[in-house]
Amino acid sequence: MKDIKVYTSSTCPYCTMMKDYLNTKGVSYTERNVSSDAEARKELMAMGHMGVPVTIVDGTEVVGFDTNKIDSLLD
Repeated sequence: MKDIKVYTSSTCPYCTMMKDYLNTKGVSYTERNVSSDAEARKELMAMGHMGVPVTIVDGTEVVGFDTNKIDSLLD
């Protein structure tokens, strides 16, 4: 099973789209909401990102709603 973490915010429509996409594929993931979790926000900034969604699949970062890259990492 892949280790998947999705950094999101409460007001981000692309974050919702990413979570919905992963759910339709039957993929389990850990959500880290930077709006409500200061530690998650620090983690995201330490990786050099200021925007969401950022999805990490087994250590590989995917910035934005990039289903092609997500699919290639899930195969």
